[in-house]
Amino acid sequence: MNPLIKDRITWLGQASVKIKSQGKIIYFDPYNMRARDNADIVFITHSHHDHFSVNDLKLIANQDTLIVAPEDCKERLSDNGFGNVVLIRPGIESLADNISFSTIPAYNVVKTNFHPRSNNWVGYVVDIEGVRVYHAGDTERIPEMKGIHCDVALIPLGQTYTMNSVREAADAALDTGATTVIPIHYGMYEGTRHDADVFREMLHDAVEVVIK
Repeated sequence: MNPLIKDRITWLGQASVKIKSQGKIIYFDPYNMRARDNADIVFITHSHHDHFSVNDLKLIANQDTLIVAPEDCKERLSDNGFGNVVLIRPGIESLADNISFSTIPAYNVVKTNFHPRSNNWVGYVVDIEGVRVYHAGDTERIPEMKGIHCDVALIPLGQTYTMNSVREAADAALDTGATTVIPIHYGMYEGTRHDADVFREMLHDAVEVVIK
């Protein structure tokens, strides 16, 4: 098992993920936080309340925390005193506190009312100590996944708002070329632990699936 997975990636429920790297604390979509923290970087995938939660940001962010977020988060971030912000759209390659990242489209193909492509919401590929980690955000299986080529993929399993089936989530994981996959976005509003077990069984001959 990659030591990055074993020791430094923590799934906190829904799409909330914490990664420790070289003294930095990185969060994706912090939500339902149970303790205070001092994040160095926060990546927000989109503006739905369970991904962009101002109350949760206030628990982990300080004036030095860099927040990377889609453009439709700008007003609420500013209104709540978050000034160290980088606004992004799909298709961007940049640096956040010397950590390189790129933005991948995240959208529904079938259930387009939940996450329309026109909203310009994103997933992220972040280079952490030479390991490319893909956080898919809220998305169905989309053609862009075949061009990602990551090492670790964080894939949503829910079948109400994101993927349409566990099989689709497994196929999406294979599209990314990841060698290790962590299922997320299940057990709260959609999807179950059983889905994660089925997901792992579907992929057991192809990739390592780590259930957090």
